[in-house]
Order: sequence, then structure tokens, then C-alpha cells
Amino acid sequence: MTFKNTSTRSFLTLPAGRQVFHFSFLIFLLASCKFRQKADLIIHHATIYTVDERFSVAEAMAIRDGRIVEVGKNDDILKQYESDLVEDAKGKTIFPGFIDAHAHFVGYGFSLQTVDLVGTGSWEEVLNRCQDFAKNLPPGIWLTGRGWDQNDWAVKDFPSNEKLNELFPDRPVLLNRIDGHAAIANNKALETAGIRPGDKLEGGEIEVKSGKLTGILVDNAVDLVSAKVPGPDDARAKEALLLAQKNCFATGLTGIHDCGLDHETVERIQKLQQSGDLKMRMYVMLSDNKKNFEWAFAKGKIKTDRLTVSGFKVYADGALGSRGACLLQPYSDKPGWPGFLLSPQAHFDSVANIIYQKGWQMCTHAIGDSGNRTILNIYAKYLKGKNDLRWRIEHAQVVDQNDFRIFGGNNIIPSVQPTHGTSDMYWAGDRLGPVRVKGAYAYQQLLKENNWIPLGTDFPVEDIST
Repeated sequence: MTFKNTSTRSFLTLPAGRQVFHFSFLIFLLASCKFRQKADLIIHHATIYTVDERFSVAEAMAIRDGRIVEVGKNDDILKQYESDLVEDAKGKTIFPGFIDAHAHFVGYGFSLQTVDLVGTGSWEEVLNRCQDFAKNLPPGIWLTGRGWDQNDWAVKDFPSNEKLNELFPDRPVLLNRIDGHAAIANNKALETAGIRPGDKLEGGEIEVKSGKLTGILVDNAVDLVSAKVPGPDDARAKEALLLAQKNCFATGLTGIHDCGLDHETVERIQKLQQSGDLKMRMYVMLSDNKKNFEWAFAKGKIKTDRLTVSGFKVYADGALGSRGACLLQPYSDKPGWPGFLLSPQAHFDSVANIIYQKGWQMCTHAIGDSGNRTILNIYAKYLKGKNDLRWRIEHAQVVDQNDFRIFGGNNIIPSVQPTHGTSDMYWAGDRLGPVRVKGAYAYQQLLKENNWIPLGTDFPVEDIST
């Protein structure tokens, strides 16, 4: 190797092959020192829970095009990446976005546009909130609301609608219980729906006392009135969904399994996602009705970055709080009353058959031990043992000890909401008795069947932050 000097520059004289290698290496060193990878956002000096297979914790991360491209130590990320937006987290904790595996995102959004009855301590407080809310409603517009729970009141019986009729003689009123499986309507709403004393229907109850309608409707009976409530226009629906999104993002929820929507609502969601307004990632279960089946099987499954539609939500029974859950033996606090299924068993079997044939996912609401047994046995009939179809039981709230094995034997997923256990613990024992309650909210026992279990909140039945 010799050095050669000239008046203008100096350079190394090397064999031809080594010249090329050393020149390329020099360029690489210069580039690596001068250039760093571009990122849209760099966050450093944080405590970042990655939830990878090792549950490792990182200090910094680089984000580009809405995705985390790398996590690591502060010095490593800051040396490898550059961005116009660099945030010092000052030790704050960062989690991945939470996914709620059972919720009612659309219903929650619409509920924000109605009277809020959550946390009311009495029927009188419900009436007061309705009066205040109605002051801003035009004449004749329906007054709707949700959230009352008679189990929280000093008088724990269902209310009756006499006072509603006095306060709102010309305005139809429909107020849903917290779980959505019962409601109270005034006479104007009952008249609009054509409901009369003595009317009967399968999977529901229209309460009558002393020959008069009390306004209390349970499960399928609620649908008779809610079907008459005018739906929102596109502008109002957009407002509701974006407000729901804002509140969810504020609690760290970035993904939602929305349980039971019609295909028209799915199309509305698609438009808002395509326009960039709705950023929430959603797994939508279509409601169990003919028009949704026809639409789904004609269109096929939907799978985009933010929307998946590949399953159906079916209802086996009602809720424990309103005594609509179907039990193998009568309620301990209502002798002779075991609750009821919302449809004949033949309906559940036929739905399972077509869903299985089409390769979709079946997700069935089942609360009582009889409701769970009915659906578990129908699932097992089609799944026939181990599989990866991921059929779900939503809630799996009260399960007979003889039926837990069916979950594991057929890879049936119990989709549970632990917060129901704390909400119901004040009265669940009264409903079920000391023996049967041992198979209720048995999340550890359910977990052992498949060694994993999805968790949700069921909001707005519960708060989105739980």
C-alpha cells in the first residue's frame, strides 16, 4: 500500500477488488453515522409493556404509519430513529390498546343521546331525570333512556308506569333496564306498539296486574315497543359513534367486539371507517335474523384492517337480574319460575346448522344453566370434538357442574365479563341459592377448559372503564 500526493487531493492506492470493498464500506460508515430511519413519532423514557411472548418491558419505541416499528432501550431507539415528534414520557406507563371482547359500542353511542339512568337510587330519581331531559325534546318525540336497576333501590320490585303516564300523557316513553333485557314503557308507547293486556309471546313477558298493563316488558316483549322508536339519521348516527369512540379511546380501548348489529349498521360503520372518521377497530357479530343471514352469505365475510364481520350473535335466554335467564330449576327467590328460552330449541339448532355449513362463527348469549346446557349440547352436535372454529358462549354466567367439560371437549370459548360478578354479587345468591351459585361466575374453572379466555365489559351494561 502506497500513498500518492497530488496538488488537489490524496487517495489510497489499493488492488482493484479491495478498492471497491473499502470504498463501499466507507460510504456505509458515513451513511450510518449521518442518517437515521424516519419515524412519525418517537416516545422515550417510558415504561412500555409489550405483552410479547416474554412479557418484556421496553423504554422507548418508534412509530411509523400508525404502527410500532421497533421497541427497545432509550439510547438504541434515539440513535436509530429520528422524527419531528419526539415525546419524553417521563417514566409514564404505556400499554398496548385494550380490546373489549364483548361490548355494545353502537348501542353505547346511541345511549349517550338519551336520558342516562345509570346509578339512580329510586324510581323517583328516574322520573326526575326523565323530566329534566324532556325539557329539551320537541313535542311528540320519543323519550328513551337506559340504565335503571331495581336491585339498587330500597324497594327492589319492578316499578309500574302510573306516574310516567301522568307526566307524559302524549309523549311515548321507553326506559330500558341496565341489562337491556327488560324495560318500562308508558301507555302512549304501549298503544303505539298495539300491546294490550293478555297479549302473549314466546321468549318474553308483558306484565299485567289487576287486569292492567304495568308497562314492564321482559326480553322479546321489549322489542315490540323498541321497533316503533324511529332510528337516527346518518348525521345523528355519526355523532353517536364518534362520541363513543372518543370515550373508548380515553380509557385505552382501541378494539371492540360489538355483539349484535344489523347489516345496515355495518354498512354505516364501513362508510365512516373509509372516510377516516371512525378509527376504532371492530369485530362485529351480526344479529340473528333472516335479513342479516341473507346479506352476509351473499356478501361474504368482511376482513379489513379495522373491520371484521364473520360471526353471528344469537340469544338463548335473558338476564339474571330481570329473572329472564333460563334455569334448570326455579329461581330461589321466585318459586315456580325458571325463566325461559327466547326461541324454541329447534331455532338454535337450525341456526347452528347453517352457520356451520357456511363456516361462520356462532356466538350465543347464555346466562342460566339451562340456557347454557341447551346451547352447549347443540354446539357439540355440530363441532364434534376438537376444532378451531372458535364458537363462543357469551357470558357463560351460570353453568351446571356437569357441563363445564363440554367447553373443553369441543373447544367452545366462554366469553366472560368479570365485572358482572362484582355487580351481581349482592343479589345473585338470592336468585340461585347456595348450591347453584357455586357454578356461577366460575371464571377459573372455565379458563381451565381451554387454557385461555377472552374478557369483556358488556358496556353500556357496565362502565367502559371496567
